Amino acid sequence: MQAHAVHGGGQSPVSLTRLRCEYAINPLGSDVKQPRLSWEIVADGRGVTQMAYQVRVAEVEADLGSAPIWDTGRVDSDRSVHVVYGGPTLVSGQRYHWQVRVWDGDGTPSAWSAPAFWEMGLLHPTDWQASWISPDWDEDPTVPQPAPMLRTTFAVDGAVEAARAYVTSLGSYEVELNGERVGDQVFTPGWTSYDTRLQYQTYDVTRLLQAGENAMGAMLGDGWYRGYLGWSDRRNTYGERLALLLQLRITYADGRVQIVGSNASWKASTGPVRMSDHYNGETYDARLEKPGWTEAGYDDGEWTAVRLLDHPKDILIAPAGRPVRKIEEITPVAVLHTPAGETVVDMGQNMVGWVRLEVRGDAGTTVTLRHAEALDKEGNFYTDNLRNAAQTVRYTLKGGGEEVYEPRFTFQGFRYVAVDGFPGTPTRESL
Repeated sequence: MQAHAVHGGGQSPVSLTRLRCEYAINPLGSDVKQPRLSWEIVADGRGVTQMAYQVRVAEVEADLGSAPIWDTGRVDSDRSVHVVYGGPTLVSGQRYHWQVRVWDGDGTPSAWSAPAFWEMGLLHPTDWQASWISPDWDEDPTVPQPAPMLRTTFAVDGAVEAARAYVTSLGSYEVELNGERVGDQVFTPGWTSYDTRLQYQTYDVTRLLQAGENAMGAMLGDGWYRGYLGWSDRRNTYGERLALLLQLRITYADGRVQIVGSNASWKASTGPVRMSDHYNGETYDARLEKPGWTEAGYDDGEWTAVRLLDHPKDILIAPAGRPVRKIEEITPVAVLHTPAGETVVDMGQNMVGWVRLEVRGDAGTTVTLRHAEALDKEGNFYTDNLRNAAQTVRYTLKGGGEEVYEPRFTFQGFRYVAVDGFPGTPTRESL
């Protein structure tokens, strides 16, 4: 966002851009009660300085000029980084609009910047009107388990002004609403010391809602919570049972607020992800997919109940750093055939990520992808340096045409991918 000053007429020929709150542009779900505001100055000439600033904040953008809740007035300072908000106490879920203007070294004021905003998350445990839920079945914690799938339905009965989903989990999660994935972050909620701090994410899901019946679901992976961790040399470092905490807040145009929270009415099942582990890989059986499971009208009559967990909410925090996202796609440079007879795809560089598989074949065929960072001196696939990390992905085909698969709950450090069981001969386009 940026507003350009007009030359002449008593305004400084500078513009203010990249307005940030706690390092982020227009962040959602902040839990910083006195956030720090920053901006950048752009000018055509050299030696342009800021000698003063003025910041104003309002709950409604239109009120910035007439009824701000906080106005610093002119502050004689060259500070443009980490100006601390000093207005009234901030409220959970509220959006705050703000803008700034500055005076240059000649004492001439700039135009006001274009408005920016930040939005608060859930600041208090009592703001959570949802319960921790987990599948109501017993599991053997000593071996990897299938990824649970949890779902619910709800009705939307009016024009929606805004909708936010606040989500966290014990384990990793992916959420879908009406058949579309919520957000683009991966490996959420991220790795923290789960006993004392657990991050939750905030998503704008306004566009995903539809009039009438809606459906929402989450799939859970072992993640860092109960997956294998090398430094502890075991599974279940933080706990043995995966769980979900989700709260959807719908604000209608007429002012009504509807809360849809994870509770005892949700249902649970398992599906195609038969095992997931950050370091050991993922096993996926496409024959067990449940098409439409996050859409309205899906028949969940054979799904089971969920179990409520008494897990604390006073450890929940908003993320302080950037999330993990896909940032680049890399095309393989070669398909190698090693002296040992292995088929190995060379990605051309070492990386952290995962492989997208494109394959056709008969139902029940299993393709195995093993990942490594190097070949040995003879040119064969080499994994000794990985120690106990299996870095192995297995995909079982459902048959009936081209199938495209990307793992959800694992990542690898690799350059080379050994491909076993591929129907036919893999090409560079297969991965």
